[in-house]
Amino acid sequence: MSGTAKERTDEGRGISDREDGGETAAENAAQRGDTAAERLENGWFRVKIPLPYSLRYVNSYLIPEADGSWTLIDPGLNTAESRDIWLRELNRLGIRFRDIGRIVLTHQHPDHYGLAGWFQLQAGCPVLMTAEAGRYARRLWGSGSVFAAELTGWFRNHGMPEELLVQLGPHLASFRERVEPQPRLTDLEPGSRLDMGGESWQIIDAPGHAGGGVCLYSDASMTLIAGDQVLPRITPNISLIPGMQEDPDPLGSYLDSLRELSGLETRQVLPGHRDPFPDAGRRAMEIIAHHERRLEHLLGLLAEGPASAFDLCEREFGTHLRHNIHNLRFAMSETLAHLARLAKRGKAAVSGPAGGPWTYASA
Repeated sequence: MSGTAKERTDEGRGISDREDGGETAAENAAQRGDTAAERLENGWFRVKIPLPYSLRYVNSYLIPEADGSWTLIDPGLNTAESRDIWLRELNRLGIRFRDIGRIVLTHQHPDHYGLAGWFQLQAGCPVLMTAEAGRYARRLWGSGSVFAAELTGWFRNHGMPEELLVQLGPHLASFRERVEPQPRLTDLEPGSRLDMGGESWQIIDAPGHAGGGVCLYSDASMTLIAGDQVLPRITPNISLIPGMQEDPDPLGSYLDSLRELSGLETRQVLPGHRDPFPDAGRRAMEIIAHHERRLEHLLGLLAEGPASAFDLCEREFGTHLRHNIHNLRFAMSETLAHLARLAKRGKAAVSGPAGGPWTYASA
């Protein structure tokens, strides 16, 4: 997320399913005559599913198929508000659950993945996501997950104070109900093609923001289904997380992905958040430039002397995030991703004993 620290870290999950008056967002919208579904030029529908945090909504897409079924992309976070809106909108559009032939997930973050299992139970349809994204989802929310403890230890070694570390476990645990029930997955293979909406779509590996994430591109209509990889006006969170199977340089992978996407000719980009826009290449290059500025700024902070990642995070994003563990988690992980990129370039180095604490310095 570009701009303010809040924008850079708004990929998190929220705190409440209902507004202060007790009515759901769906009920309030219905009373105002609003609709969450917008018909696109190609006959698809964009359905804006509300999120209880600063991004406000996630874009889900309904794609009509020749056999009368529908493909659903990224159904949203599993909350009472989301379910209410889907029930209302499907009824308004005359789409029955059994008409949904499959669900395609661009990545495994809860605001995209969370309702997939609920829809699968209602519709009995397959859910397509990459094997790598499935592995990561199981690591976070599978039975016996120890990710919260691993992340707590990781952040401790990077300088986060104990009064903040104790909040991480409950914070991460609160997401589980928003992805349950979890779906049975059918593998989606990067590099393959998928017939959808009367077009053949290239499945493009899109790492950096989410391990195993993909974009989908149609040469025929020059349309890119971008997930969170290329967003208008904001940039997705890029997180370095602990684990031998995880990407040691997610920002480098993300920048490489943006360079690949910048070579696509697009007339329409359908993002996971905010409004559709025409030019993926231009926006990809803008995001690359944004991260290069961030890297230069971080180098300037390192030039002032060695520091922990947590200290650098607060100098980059502000101390006010101590009051929002959700945004702080993403700011910390993104700071670490930028430090890893600088280390890969030979411009920064980390030091300290194996068990921490660790500090970074200019190389």
